[in-house]
Amino acid sequence: MINGKQYQASITLQQTALAQAEADLKRREPLGASNLIGREELQHSRDAVATAKAQLDVAEQQYNANQAMILNTSLENQPAVKQSAAELRDAWLALQRTDIRSPMDGYVSRRSVQVGSQIDTSTPLMAVVPATNLWVDANFKETQLAGVRIGQPATVVADIYGDDVIYHGKVVGLDMGTGSAFSLLPAQNATGNWIKVVQRLPVRIELNQEDIAKHPLRIGLSTLVKVDTSVTGGSALATSVRQQAAYSSNALVIDLAPVNQLITDIVRANAG
Repeated sequence: MINGKQYQASITLQQTALAQAEADLKRREPLGASNLIGREELQHSRDAVATAKAQLDVAEQQYNANQAMILNTSLENQPAVKQSAAELRDAWLALQRTDIRSPMDGYVSRRSVQVGSQIDTSTPLMAVVPATNLWVDANFKETQLAGVRIGQPATVVADIYGDDVIYHGKVVGLDMGTGSAFSLLPAQNATGNWIKVVQRLPVRIELNQEDIAKHPLRIGLSTLVKVDTSVTGGSALATSVRQQAAYSSNALVIDLAPVNQLITDIVRANAG
């Protein structure tokens, strides 16, 4: 935005242009009366004076409008100052966002970025595998799920450690569809001769965090899962909304206090 000094400079420039146009007209009027110059040249001089007056009037109106807009307005609340403060805040935020932080504690996997690589906001850099709050999706056969209920205790043996390490957990949910139902090309078996294939349904097992801390797991491992279906108090499907998020983080929250203080200091330094 243009400030008051720029408007005043524009007024001075238009006043000079008007004075020059009036002086040129004053010199040409006697010459025109004596028919020493053409009528067209004399008319051009008169038009130049009218144009200069109009341009001066525009400059004065712009200055008056700007003064009315900032009248009785503190320096930090003036439009030009607020716009500059917003631009500074945006630039500061862009700088802070160059520091990429993981939203959770974990381990880096599938890193695709190298030193010197050119990246943008849509470039995948790496995958971060969380070290806590892990679960297992056990794909049981549909013929095994009649007695499975939420809350039932379960044990998990991972091939990476063998039978010596047993993880304890509980059933926290059953998926609402089999893997084939949500595949890209789901099977559409019609009546007639066809082979029946037993489907598998994912059952989520939430693991004991102490067991995971002692023996960390990785994504995609093979496991042997057993569920104690003798406990029949739970429901087959969830009846309430999860109250606590599986993961939450404030790593992406940026504190604006430093840049706000910087803006305040700049305004105070220029207030005098």
